[in-house]
Amino acid sequence: MAKILVVAEHLNGQLNAATAKTLSAALAVSAESIDIVVLAADPAAVATQAAQLAGVARVLTVTNAANEHAVAQLLGPQIAQLAGQGYSHVFGPSTTFGKDLMPVVAALLGVNQISDLMSVEDAYTFKRPIYAGNAIITVKAPADQIVIATVRSASWPEAAAGGSATVEAVTVDAALPTHTRFVDLAAGSSDRPDLQSAKRVVSGGRGVGSAENFQHIYSLADKLGAAVGASRAAVDAGYVPNELQVGQTGKIIAPELYVAIGISGAIQHLTGIKDAGTIVAINKDPESPIFEIADIGLVGDLFTLLPELEQALG
Repeated sequence: MAKILVVAEHLNGQLNAATAKTLSAALAVSAESIDIVVLAADPAAVATQAAQLAGVARVLTVTNAANEHAVAQLLGPQIAQLAGQGYSHVFGPSTTFGKDLMPVVAALLGVNQISDLMSVEDAYTFKRPIYAGNAIITVKAPADQIVIATVRSASWPEAAAGGSATVEAVTVDAALPTHTRFVDLAAGSSDRPDLQSAKRVVSGGRGVGSAENFQHIYSLADKLGAAVGASRAAVDAGYVPNELQVGQTGKIIAPELYVAIGISGAIQHLTGIKDAGTIVAINKDPESPIFEIADIGLVGDLFTLLPELEQALG
């Protein structure tokens, strides 16, 4: 029977929602047991949150000052050592964190990594997207090797709460590299929800016209309690920073509500939102490709429609 280790992603003492989605993929394997590992300088708060997820047998905590920041080259050896303690699978989220970390774990264990796992056929057979999501392939992992995989969070719901897993401190004596160290983290500050885990997202495209006009996008997002995103065209035009880009070369998201404003709907952008719940498109061009996938479409000038929408929202 499969025994799975899920790597928790967290920041500032808060468990990232991508961890609960990764757990959903682990549950689909029908494993004998599923553990979550929290690596941090002080893992207590995150471990408490992880223990409340249904389906988790144990939450393992690895306390080390080196784990204060998520440096893949430092976390990788510790996870690889834990993985060797009887686990058949190690899953991590397909986020910036997971995409950086899991290849390190796979390399240390001498196996290939499976990327962007989107469905489970059995314990060693999975499906994942290729060609910007335009095709799906089936991947068969060797049954005699440990499976290391990143889980496409846009394809999975968050695992339910209501669990009461045991929290267990473990000691890992893996040799950590001395040539890699944390130097600094430059991160933007915002009171808005995180783009990758937000349940509501309002995005603007090149049709918004300028960085100044993007204030209309921020204003509507604040009314909805939503995160703000953008198309690549808007980012390339300098309207917003790259961290807000949604799409094949940006962030792949699956919010419950996605509002696309002034976005034509290039295939690269649609790849990033195809798993969204309800898609609302606002564009003055009725022939825009975005309307082909939108659940609700509004044809008109965004500078006329957005004030009306905000007024209706109160």
